[in-house]
Amino acid sequence: MNVLIDNWSTYWHGFLGTLWLTLVGGALALVLGVLMAGFRVSPVKPLRAFGTGWVTVLRNTPLTLLFFIVVLGLPRFHITLPFFTFAVLALGCYTSAFVCEALRSGVNTVPVGQGEAARCLGMTFGQTLSLVVMPQAYRAVIAPLGSVMIALAKNSAIAGSFSVTELLGTYRTINELGYSIIWTFVWIAVGYLILTLAISALFNLLERRVAVSR
Repeated sequence: MNVLIDNWSTYWHGFLGTLWLTLVGGALALVLGVLMAGFRVSPVKPLRAFGTGWVTVLRNTPLTLLFFIVVLGLPRFHITLPFFTFAVLALGCYTSAFVCEALRSGVNTVPVGQGEAARCLGMTFGQTLSLVVMPQAYRAVIAPLGSVMIALAKNSAIAGSFSVTELLGTYRTINELGYSIIWTFVWIAVGYLILTLAISALFNLLERRVAVSR
């Protein structure tokens, strides 16, 4: 317990850093994921191609490489942002590809007749997608989205290598003070466990409230 008590401030700031990376990165991933899912099922060919390319490239790019591209590449185009913002961009864009595919799988579960009925009522593609298809698709993919958000929380550990305060990176400071490295990582693991269990509980609650009855 001495490792935790003596370094509580370090652990706490690291935990908050991971929490904020998860919340902000998750929000960006959801927005981009919904947008790309709409592109993927769009009747407009260029939009479908863009959505397919977005998902294909990001799903097949190592997250660490994406961090290097964002952190080292964007400044070459005179885009200078805080390291936290760079980390959120990398995490959010990467995770959005998985959110997109989860939502697209949900869209495929919605009967084709739903969309046809909406079009018969004079709805545009955007109205059909946002008012008829996506609400049903979302209800069917809450559990997979929860898994994606848990993966995002764990992936945020990479940000510590790019000067971003997060939970895993606290081991450097604590280790330099001479504390046991084993117990340092034990308490780091406990922090991640708390965060992932909280995310799991939240999505389980959402699933019980709005998921499709089976």
